[in-house]
Amino acid sequence: MLSILLFAAAWVACLAQSNEFSSYSSAIGLGAGTPFSAKGEGSITGVKVWELPNSHITGIQLRHGANWGSVLGIVTTSELSMELFEGEAIVQVSGKFNPVDYIYQLTFRTNRGRSLIAGQPLQVSFNFYPKFARAELRMLSGRSNDKGITSLGAHWGIVNPRGNTGADQP
Repeated sequence: MLSILLFAAAWVACLAQSNEFSSYSSAIGLGAGTPFSAKGEGSITGVKVWELPNSHITGIQLRHGANWGSVLGIVTTSELSMELFEGEAIVQVSGKFNPVDYIYQLTFRTNRGRSLIAGQPLQVSFNFYPKFARAELRMLSGRSNDKGITSLGAHWGIVNPRGNTGADQP
């Protein structure tokens, strides 16, 4: 019985420690449509964004390690992409959105100063960043409909809390 209690206490401590450096940037946008989330194992190593020319963001796709996740939203003909270098991490997501319909612009910035900018600089600005210094983008969540991304939130965390992922170095 004592060993079960010790195991349970250790398990709870591990869960608490893994979330200790996590934060969430609350979703912006209308929030209509089908909910989505893009979560994977390890650091994000690539990002793709689709847009309608001179209009809004229609789709997003993240790569964790060597594996591309599902497309969030829809694929259109205008695709922009960025592959991250070893030790590089996304440390800021910003852009513009219209509170009554779509996300119009997305900018992904890395700890090495590189950026991927997609969409049009129209409407209301937003800026997502982690609460903790070594944290990086781990997941995106939000909503989409048959024409594009209507809502977006960002989840931050430290990929390897015992080691340095490079997320806090230029």
